[in-house]
Amino acid sequence: MKYIEVEFKLSHIDPFRDLLIYNLGDEGPYDSFINTDNGLKAYVPADKYDVDFVNSCIDELRAIDGNIECTFTTTEMPDKDYNEEWERNHQAVLVEGFCWVRAPFHPHRDDVKYEIEIEPKMSFGTAHHSTTYLMLSLLEEEEVSGRRVLDMGSGTGVLAILAAKKGVSYVEAIDVDEWAFRNAKENFERNNVSVNALLGDASILTNDKHFDVILANINRNILLHDMHTYVNVLNIGGTLFMSGFYEHDIPAIVEKANSLGMTLSTQKTRNDWAAIKLIKNREQ
Repeated sequence: MKYIEVEFKLSHIDPFRDLLIYNLGDEGPYDSFINTDNGLKAYVPADKYDVDFVNSCIDELRAIDGNIECTFTTTEMPDKDYNEEWERNHQAVLVEGFCWVRAPFHPHRDDVKYEIEIEPKMSFGTAHHSTTYLMLSLLEEEEVSGRRVLDMGSGTGVLAILAAKKGVSYVEAIDVDEWAFRNAKENFERNNVSVNALLGDASILTNDKHFDVILANINRNILLHDMHTYVNVLNIGGTLFMSGFYEHDIPAIVEKANSLGMTLSTQKTRNDWAAIKLIKNREQ
């Protein structure tokens, strides 16, 4: 398969490189990324390259900071194994000393409480992004043993895997993307954890489902749109963890949560990204 390499040069790396990766890979067809000193190299199948989409991603950066400068060049790449090249640049992640998130080609560690092996297949969701890192950190602080947990927008399944390793009674992982759904199932088996993986979106959260903890690392607009559905299946006293938005988005997220009977308990930030913990105090 022919690939196009798109090399981006950014005037400021953080948080714009992370946002660019998110937009290109989670919202678009780009399937591998290599960080550079001044930006990013992104790879897309040649038949899926769209210059208008690239420009729209850059416009999103400028909407956040009008002073950001981002330029790009494209190169048609020769046929080769891009997954192999990506593996050489992919690093494992140590989350606050307690959790080692690695790919199968990374070494095992004995000095961590939890080790999670993810076959990322050049995907987003292996704890490199600040939002995943923050969610793992918040989940470590939560007592979930014996509780029912939902991982909404589960991606590679890394959050569901940590929840399962912490001794939950039941964990369900839902993602709308079929590729992510299949990848997560493989990762659950790889980590020898029991997770009920489902393909779909918030519409499959029917009234007969009930959870004590919900994890939702998606994006601001989806969270605002679907939050009422999450709260509807969350037990009184339950916790809702959310990320996928910037620190400056916290007031809008919390305002919506308050209207649904939720109160803010904890918030964390990393590279301008945010994650929050909310408690359900009453029914909607």
